[in-house]
Parts: sequence; structure tokens; C-alpha cells
Amino acid sequence: MKCDLHTHSIYSDGSYSPAEIIAEAKRLNLTVALTDHNTTAGLKEFMQAAKEQGAYAVSGVELSTVYRDKELHLLGLFISPEHYDRVEMLVNEFRVLKESSNIKTVERLNAAGYNISFSDVKRRTKSGNVNRAHIAAELCEKGYVNSINEAFETLLAKRTGFYEPPKYLEIMDAIKFLRGIKAVPVLAHPLKDLDKDELRRFLPCAIDAGLIGMETQHSSYDCKKTALASQIAKEFGLLQSGGSDFHGTNKPDVSLGIPAMPVEIYNALLAVKMKF
Repeated sequence: MKCDLHTHSIYSDGSYSPAEIIAEAKRLNLTVALTDHNTTAGLKEFMQAAKEQGAYAVSGVELSTVYRDKELHLLGLFISPEHYDRVEMLVNEFRVLKESSNIKTVERLNAAGYNISFSDVKRRTKSGNVNRAHIAAELCEKGYVNSINEAFETLLAKRTGFYEPPKYLEIMDAIKFLRGIKAVPVLAHPLKDLDKDELRRFLPCAIDAGLIGMETQHSSYDCKKTALASQIAKEFGLLQSGGSDFHGTNKPDVSLGIPAMPVEIYNALLAVKMKF
């Protein structure tokens, strides 16, 4: 059995329901984690579907955080049901600020002649929690760009001035919060956001705050990045994790279970959780 410890459902910016992710993981013989952006709203359905279908599942979240003005993403794995509400309380204030930033982004696009509606964007997510991927999908549907990736690289890139960055949690506070609810904090796709020197400077403070692991495999990594991430994780004594960052049809070039991590990765992370 393999594992994929990074996926998204319709409760954030994916196109599959939690139950559909479980069904596909079951077909592929995968242990799978649901890590929706800044919400636990899909976890009850996800874990119930896993129980009904006899699948191995991990309840998680992907928190948007900031470190020295850089956006970093932090996974929290093995969240217990009694703490779902605490996660929601933590992100609620930032969710309000994020909605405000998304509205401003759409308004700026409108002013420049891109005719999209925030209400239409918001209908793209079951939870109502909009992010740039939903705006990108709307731009794509209206024919302003050819793909979601193109939208991110052009209209929604920070350099264009359309995108209004929201306020995020400080990552050290987020790590401490996850440890406080006995979840396992894992740095998501670090080499997408930091170069190797920045990552090496960042990790000592993050480990002091309670960081347990980092993703060393990710769908955006080539062999060189995978090897480098693995080397850095070993240097700092961090557990390795990874996954596809699956979003269904919203990222059609990313497939569930690719890359697939050996199940020993899941077992090592679970062993840490059991010690908390």
C-alpha cells in the first residue's frame, strides 16, 4: 500500500467530494489524507466515507501562513474530531480577511475590463471559502485565460497588481497551535516557496516551534527537488511526507497518488501522533 497525504475536495478548491476522494483512493489502494485549505468542513464526510468503504484515511488541513512576508503552507495531519471546531475558530478571522481580499481582486479585474462576478466565483465552492484558484477557474471559463495555471502566472500573479494578498497566520503560531491540538505539523511543498538557503534558515525556528515533518515529494517537484528536499529533511531530523496536492479537474495535470509515498511514511507520522 502507498499513501497520498495531500489532497483537496469541494470544501476548498478541489472538484471531488470527500467521498469521491475516498472511493478513488480505495480503488488505487492508497491511504489518503484530506487537507483542504483553511477548513475542516469536509472531514466528517471524509472519515465517514472511509469507514463505510473500508479505506485508510487521515483527517487534515492545509493552513495558509506567513513567514517574513512570504506565504507558506502548513499541513496539520491526524486532527481529532473534537478539535475540528478549534481549527475553524482559528481560521475564521483570517477567512473574513481573505474574502475581503478576494472581493478586491475581482473588483480590480472588473475595472480592467475582465467581466467576472464574485457571486459566480463563490458558487464554485461548497463551503463558500474562495481562493485564487476559484477566481482563476472563472477567468478560464470566461475565456480570458486558457488554463488555471495560466491565470496564476499572468493575471493573478502578484506582480500584476490585480491580486490583493490577504492577511495570514504567522507560521510559528500555526505550528504551535497544531501541536496544541495534538496534530502533526508538516511543512507543505517547501521548495515551491523557499530556496534551499531560505529553507535551511527557516527550519531551526520552525523545529523549535514544534514542526515534525516536511514534504519531500510533491507533484510539482522534479527528481532534483525531491532529492534536495529529502536531504534537507534528513539534515534537520524531520520526518518526510508528501503527496499529489490533488484538486481533481481543477488541476487536471495532477493525479491522485502521484507521487505515491511508501506506507512507511504514513506509519512514521502516525507513530508520532500516537505519542502525543
